[in-house]
Amino acid sequence: MKVTEIRDLSLDELQARERELDDQLFRMRIQKSMGQLESPVKIRGLRRDLARVKTVLTQKTK
Repeated sequence: MKVTEIRDLSLDELQARERELDDQLFRMRIQKSMGQLESPVKIRGLRRDLARVKTVLTQKTK
């Protein structure tokens, strides 16, 4: 997800996206610990998307 797409979202949508990404990251970490994760590289992408969403959320709330 690109930053320009994230900035176009409203605060409610950003908060929902943050919860969704956090949940996906949690599930992927569980799969990784069980050895069932097919692509560990996806975790990095999720973490970066989550950081982008959190950054834009912080910027919009100030």
